[in-house]
Amino acid sequence: MIAGFILRALEGKIVIAVGILVAFALLIPALNLLTPPDSPLHVPTYIMSLLGKYLCYALLALALDLVWGYCGILSLGHGAFFALGGYAMGMYLMRQIGSRGVYGDPILPDFMVFLNWKELPWFWHGMDMFPVAMAMVLLVPGLLAFVFGWFAFRSRVNGVYLSIITQAMTYALMLAFFRNDMGFGGNNGLTDYKEILGFSVQADGTRAVLFALSAIFLALCLVLASAITRSKFGKVLVGVRDAESRVRFLGYRVENIKLFTFTVSAMMAGIAGALFVPQVGIINPGEFAPANSIEVVVWTAVGGRGTLIGPIIGAILVNVGKSYFTGAFPDLWLFALGGLFIGVTLFLPKGIVGTIQQRHAARRDRKAADDTANNDKASDAALPLEQAAE
Repeated sequence: MIAGFILRALEGKIVIAVGILVAFALLIPALNLLTPPDSPLHVPTYIMSLLGKYLCYALLALALDLVWGYCGILSLGHGAFFALGGYAMGMYLMRQIGSRGVYGDPILPDFMVFLNWKELPWFWHGMDMFPVAMAMVLLVPGLLAFVFGWFAFRSRVNGVYLSIITQAMTYALMLAFFRNDMGFGGNNGLTDYKEILGFSVQADGTRAVLFALSAIFLALCLVLASAITRSKFGKVLVGVRDAESRVRFLGYRVENIKLFTFTVSAMMAGIAGALFVPQVGIINPGEFAPANSIEVVVWTAVGGRGTLIGPIIGAILVNVGKSYFTGAFPDLWLFALGGLFIGVTLFLPKGIVGTIQQRHAARRDRKAADDTANNDKASDAALPLEQAAE
């Protein structure tokens, strides 16, 4: 059954994309670790970490595309699931600091000692164990998405109203996590990590493994998303996007379809956040900001929603451009980002990949029509000859 599930995902372009990601997972760390620093082929560690961050953003955009591009749910709160996954990883990394913190407390993180906390909050217990922390990376975003979706979809909240309440959700979480009494570091968040699974977070080898894991998990989630969308369930999913009332009339439980997809998407976003945190070295409430979730929508739209490959390309291209413009034109990069989104909306409404697919399909249909016309002409020309022969 699992083999059949995977085979359904192995569309040509997906195979190529997965191959590229696996190649990057092997090539970039090798160029960082096995080449001397003065070699033209050497990839500096900071560049590798930056690329790893882009891959995490690409995974987040892929998660949004699953619900927006294929189910028609425009979520403006996916940054919340990303941040929750990041906080779960950050809590594990904070527990690994132990007595090496500023205050030397082997149990309490530094910010808790500074705020005169006397004991570890109940929700921090067990987060020093890697399996528990990784389970929380999936369970916390997934549970939030399940509970939120259970009420929203059964109340038949759709369209712009759903987008608004998802944005309200992430804004409420941002305000909550800014509070010092929440137990998550308040405004400063969680930072100053030392090690992960006994390896220094700052070591080149650890950074290389984190980059490789980012590429591999992006490839795995791409295969998962492709298998879902290319299955019979995926056909129903597209039906919900295009004509929800008709799908409901046919007897499908639309709310369950939406709930499943929304929950899976949130868990994918949580994985992206967990991989993001050790590579950037910090997680704070700013990751919950509604503007971050809107940026994810921009990446997906630029690449082409409903294509799976498009959001990955869009996330990488936009963030590469953002990194360039913030350095070259720090006062203008927001205008450049806004101009990019307006330009794509006006001239490439289906995004980069979507436009390419549309033109390819139009060229193929035109060729098929020409071939049919030529065959008809040949048949018409042969008919008099056949009549004469008779």
